[in-house]
Amino acid sequence: MSLTADILRSYRAPRSVVRRQLAAGRREDRVLIYLVIACVLIFIAQLPGLGRTAELDPSVPYEAWRSGALFGVFFVLPLVSYSLAFLLWLVLRSFGPISAYGTRLALFWALLAVSPLMLLQAALNSALGTAGGAALLFSLVVLAAFLAILMAGLRAALEAGRGAA
Repeated sequence: MSLTADILRSYRAPRSVVRRQLAAGRREDRVLIYLVIACVLIFIAQLPGLGRTAELDPSVPYEAWRSGALFGVFFVLPLVSYSLAFLLWLVLRSFGPISAYGTRLALFWALLAVSPLMLLQAALNSALGTAGGAALLFSLVVLAAFLAILMAGLRAALEAGRGAA
C-alpha cells in the first residue's frame, strides 16, 4: 500500500497499519525515512506562522526565525524522538515483550501520520490567526490524533512482541 494511503488509513485503523508494517520485517531505513518525511512536513508547517511572527515583530528577521525552526526540526526533533522512543521502550517492557524497533516505528509513524494535520493547522492559523479559540481547538485535535495513533501503534507493537515470544 502507498504511504499516503497508509496515512489516511491510520485515522481509521492505526493498529492494523502498524501491525502490517511490523509484519513486513525490521526495516530501520523505512523508520528513519518516516521520521525524515515527518520532519520535512513539520518544518513546512512552521513557515506560515514564522512569517506572521516576523511581520508582527520586525526586530527579528524572518530568516532568523526560519533558521531556528530548521535547527529545531531537523536536529533537535530527531534526537528527542529517538530519546522518547527509548524511554517508551523502557516503560513498555514492564507490560510485556516489546521490541525497541516496534516502539520507534509506532512513534515515528504517529509523527508522520499527524504531519498532514499540522499542515492544515498551519493553513488555518495563517488564515484565522493564532489567538482565537479555533486555533487552540484544532491544536487539541492534532494532539489527540497523535496520541491516539501512537497508543494504537504501541499496542500493536506489544501484541507483536507477545506473538513472537
